[in-house]
Amino acid sequence: MMEEVLEIVDREKTLSLQRVLIKGGVLSPSELIHILDIARTLGHTSILFGSRQDIMLPPAPTQKVSGTDLKSLEKELVSNRSYQNIVSSYVTADIFPTTNWLNGSSYLYILEQFNHQPRLKINIVDPKQRLVPLFTGHLNFIASDLEDYWYLYLRLPGYSVDGMYPVLINSWDIAPLSLTLEKLYTQIDHIDLLFDEVNEVLDMNSRTMDRDLNLPFNPFPYYEGMNKMDRDRYWLGLYWRNNQYDIPFLKALCNLCLEVQVGKICITPWKSLIIKGIPRSSKLAWEKLLGKYGINIRHSSLELNWHIPVASDQALALKNYLVSEFNAVDISTYGLTFGISNGDHKKWFTSIVIEENSLSADALGISLRPTYNVHYSTKFDPNLREYLCFAQDVDRSALPNLLIELSHQYFDQLDDESSHDSEPTKKAEVEEVQYNLYECRDCLSTYDSRYGDPSQEVIEGIPFEQLPNTYTCSVCGADKHHFRLKQVVPQ
Repeated sequence: MMEEVLEIVDREKTLSLQRVLIKGGVLSPSELIHILDIARTLGHTSILFGSRQDIMLPPAPTQKVSGTDLKSLEKELVSNRSYQNIVSSYVTADIFPTTNWLNGSSYLYILEQFNHQPRLKINIVDPKQRLVPLFTGHLNFIASDLEDYWYLYLRLPGYSVDGMYPVLINSWDIAPLSLTLEKLYTQIDHIDLLFDEVNEVLDMNSRTMDRDLNLPFNPFPYYEGMNKMDRDRYWLGLYWRNNQYDIPFLKALCNLCLEVQVGKICITPWKSLIIKGIPRSSKLAWEKLLGKYGINIRHSSLELNWHIPVASDQALALKNYLVSEFNAVDISTYGLTFGISNGDHKKWFTSIVIEENSLSADALGISLRPTYNVHYSTKFDPNLREYLCFAQDVDRSALPNLLIELSHQYFDQLDDESSHDSEPTKKAEVEEVQYNLYECRDCLSTYDSRYGDPSQEVIEGIPFEQLPNTYTCSVCGADKHHFRLKQVVPQ
């Protein structure tokens, strides 16, 4: 019965949350201060971040202002649920692997073209990064290798079939095309017919699609802590387990951004913050700020690779339980991501999903333990958009062993895909070194020779032992001797 009550409370909390839409997940320190001031006026002490890079506020806990003023404040920033936020991978630009022509300015120019608030979910993303999901929108613009041109993958509400738009879209056509599709899609039920109708009403600078979209596999990045961006700048990632970011700390953070001339703050879909372009000269000031407020920036990667519903105490408790079980057996989940779901398959974007089964109406009033289904994406790549069922109707106590078994399966299939050495007689000798994982003791990021380190021009297949002594951690800048052998992947 207690689990049923928690489920109902979680659902009501989620439905009552109000959203502040942050276009592309990027805003200035001054804009965030404005939002924080309104939240505090409404009686809040903290804010939350949503899956679509938006800000979430619970219902106003106190009536410190008059009813008229309260409605005015809410109307100013909190959006109607019929509108949707635009998601972008601006947050990853200049700090994670990226398409060669795509930088932070490219995203900002595109976002500025949106003069309307969309009612369709729009994703504007780089396929070479892994932090921001590619296919969770209704309109998914995915960068091509051709400068200023994007693939468009449609997952329109009411359409029985998802699919690729027939041509590449120019950057400057993204906003007008989005508005046009929003007006037309309810009148037409097929992508080809929709394409023909758009061409009748909109003049665009499109290009023929001469190759299919290629989605390279990249391991999920470590996105927390103070990290080198280039020689003179750093980026800072902040993550809080409960997704409740204290307003006093955030205001102090914004004021420091203004003081050191950092112009943008980014929200990630993993309910965290990233601040790019921190000058080297202000690094100590940032460390003092974090220390003053007791902010931990060294969470295990086991903590960071989870996606759970906003304001769900039940999901958070389940995650904490599973993470503690992983820690107890010292399991590696490097490269994997986990999600806890209410069953909406189109919102999934993690390698492994734990889906809670809803209690039936007949069970109401009866004390029943919830059961779970476990799904995993093909090749453990959520961008392939195909999930396989691994287990059904299992008890919570069975989940840790099932997830550990899946993690072993993940590493096994990586070995299968990587074992293509041209000299079979030397294969075993090469693999013994090639597949060792080394972990930075400072930030817990991992070097895996299967992927190399593109940020430092280390190509695939270079064993850690063969890296020069000048090699440093691409995440936190620690020297090579700060790494330790983490795991020998099973053969």
